[in-house]
Amino acid sequence: MRVSRFAKASAVQRVEEGRYQVELDPGFGFGEIINGGYLMAVLVRAAVDASPHEHPMATSANFLRPGRPGPAEVWVESRKTGRTATTARLSLVQDGRPAVDATITTGTLDPEAPPTWSAEALRLPPIEECLTFDSGRGERGFADQVDMRFDPAMMGWLDGRPSGRLEQAAYFRLRDGEEPDGCSLALAIDALPPVVLNTGGIGWAPTVELTWYMRAVPAPGWLTVHGSGHLVSDGWFDEEVEIWDSAGRLVAQGRQLARVGRGK
Repeated sequence: MRVSRFAKASAVQRVEEGRYQVELDPGFGFGEIINGGYLMAVLVRAAVDASPHEHPMATSANFLRPGRPGPAEVWVESRKTGRTATTARLSLVQDGRPAVDATITTGTLDPEAPPTWSAEALRLPPIEECLTFDSGRGERGFADQVDMRFDPAMMGWLDGRPSGRLEQAAYFRLRDGEEPDGCSLALAIDALPPVVLNTGGIGWAPTVELTWYMRAVPAPGWLTVHGSGHLVSDGWFDEEVEIWDSAGRLVAQGRQLARVGRGK
């Protein structure tokens, strides 16, 4: 069976109880800085491996310093193991220092369970009318690992015409063809360009804390990712993300606090 690029890049190897090794893949970064969603996917792999449950129901992660390409460890400390949910504390450690601390609660979702009530999905333009960051021009990191098609109405910041609204939206899938699951939802929840770009923000906008929930097992196909925010103040902004699957179900929700980028 073919193993996808993302599965290989986020794989963890258990070396002893509560300890895992991982090689952080530069292909899921921006220069020397690894994407936060990819780091969460690595933590999710370890949490699920150490749990009797297969789905990352709730993840709360604090980003202490940037992850860099190369070897790292994941430390897992079980806090509670139950019939419906298991909770663990995890640390992604690199060069002897924690880069990400997280609490992850795993559970088991019924993929056939219908929602009792649900909000409506955001309607994006047809995929063929959306914008893309062209790939195939050499290894450019994260943009070469994911296929994202952006709503043109929310991408004015690219040519100096930011919309003035804290909002971004795109279709999302992995370029290697792997269908979405709990680990790729962790990646997708932090895949959009920062919403603050549409209010004049520039440069890297580092995430300080991110909490997200897996709400349903995603159907195969494209995901729709919508990000919005409420406030930019004193160098900080918030960003909320909803992810919908190809069947129109809400499959993930997230909220993060981040710093406004200051350029180079």
